[in-house]
Amino acid sequence: MRTRIKICGLTREADVAAAIAAGADAIGFVCYPKSPRYVPPQRLRALSRELGVFTAPVLLFVNAASDLVEGALAIMPNALLQFHGAEHEPACSRYQRPYIRAIAMTEDADIAHVQSEFASATALLVDAPSDDFGGSGQTFSWSRLPAQRSKLLVLAGGLNAENVGAAIAEVRPYAVDVSSGVEDAPGVKSTTKMKLFVDAVRRADQR
Repeated sequence: MRTRIKICGLTREADVAAAIAAGADAIGFVCYPKSPRYVPPQRLRALSRELGVFTAPVLLFVNAASDLVEGALAIMPNALLQFHGAEHEPACSRYQRPYIRAIAMTEDADIAHVQSEFASATALLVDAPSDDFGGSGQTFSWSRLPAQRSKLLVLAGGLNAENVGAAIAEVRPYAVDVSSGVEDAPGVKSTTKMKLFVDAVRRADQR
């Protein structure tokens, strides 16, 4: 099994190209205006030109109005959607696009309930709680994740080249999602850190 890699929160063309060259399977763009990694619609078009043919774009939203989601999809029609807010299942599935439902791993988080409630989701993304809805650099206890899962699991939250191997060994996720762990500053990725992260994932897969 090969663990898929999503690098999220990219804001610069050079970083998109570097992430793809490093081996990322998916590139995440934050469409949430309050995030320090926010990408406005006019920038999405420029960034989309750097995407490779086999690299999946992912558009991240937090309680966004439907016209904002539809506008972003008009620019990146092949994108997956990722919802981090209080969106209910109908709000996520209405766009007829594969989507990822994010779960903040608060003390009362119930993965089994979310799997049932969001039956139409392609995957669930588990992340540490954050006021910024991701990118906090904080981890959570991976032991809280059930071994038996009915949905593909994307593991996020404080991952970096130093701990992602242990995370993969314990959780065995379908994919890992990294943002702040490969940055020099919010939204500014490090080519070196991205390469080290991808190499660490591949070593974990080999083990």
